[in-house]
Amino acid sequence: MEIAEKLLKFKFHILIGFTFSLFIFLICYLAPSFIDILKYFWPLFVSTALFLVAIVVFGRISPPATEAPGEKAGEGLLDYVAGPPEQVQSLLEDAEVEESVKAE
Repeated sequence: MEIAEKLLKFKFHILIGFTFSLFIFLICYLAPSFIDILKYFWPLFVSTALFLVAIVVFGRISPPATEAPGEKAGEGLLDYVAGPPEQVQSLLEDAEVEESVKAE
């Protein structure tokens, strides 16, 4: 009787474990096989592999980027977008002069 009492104590755990095991078994039984998945997705796998090979090949055969000494990557682009600092400074000075003239 002692075993039956312990089993009744854990009846919900046993039921949940059995249900989970049955669910996993049904998923494995109903799921398509690995070969079927490969047959369906082989064009995607091949195109991805060719794209990665092309990246590696172009990375090896392209000439190295020559940058000015001391210039960080992308700094020239940032300077172009922001504009030369000399022009900004001169525009600020001109605006200050105009404001002081209007104030007098």
